[in-house]
Amino acid sequence: MTRPAAVLFDCDGVIVDSEGPTYALFLEEFAAHGLPMTLERLEAEFIGSTVETVAVRARAAGATLPETWVGDFYQRMYAMLAAGVPLVEGAVEVLDRLDREGIPYAMGSNGSLEKMEITLGQHGLKGRFRAVLSGQAIGRPKPAPDVYLAAAAACGVEPAACVVVEDSASGARAALAAGIPCLGFAAHGPETPTARQLTALGVPLFHRMEDLPRLIGL
Repeated sequence: MTRPAAVLFDCDGVIVDSEGPTYALFLEEFAAHGLPMTLERLEAEFIGSTVETVAVRARAAGATLPETWVGDFYQRMYAMLAAGVPLVEGAVEVLDRLDREGIPYAMGSNGSLEKMEITLGQHGLKGRFRAVLSGQAIGRPKPAPDVYLAAAAACGVEPAACVVVEDSASGARAALAAGIPCLGFAAHGPETPTARQLTALGVPLFHRMEDLPRLIGL
């Protein structure tokens, strides 16, 4: 890959290692409301969108979620994350390398701004990004391209000159719809449902964040 003019990151599962406990919370909540499921089904059918969209899909699948469920889930999730969530191994070193190379970077997530304040804030990372953007706040979450177009603009770079680092199919679709090359981060290997979805979109996978600089020509 040609050296990009900017790197645009997703948040959860790419910079912040928050997906495991968040998935566990979804599974607990769904089971409590009449929709027990496997982790594989959760990843394949529900992950990569907003909590609001997850609620719609879960209700359509038979979950008896109360009207207050979305707000209640956010509060449980925020409390869990505030208690401590690790970063993806190698993520800080990648940001350090981009700084040394003079390559700007921004974040585009489907998560809420409050969530990123909690997860990035506890590690002192939020201020390192040119922008930390939420598709929810913009009003056009992934797979719409808006959040990545805005992230590229925040870096002062044309979309095609950037690269997006994503771990979900909806995020990859957002990148591709924005005309931005995409790399798929699959920390748990190529055979997870999300990794297979990325491969089906033609997105190249990598499995260790420390490999990213080499993959983008640094």
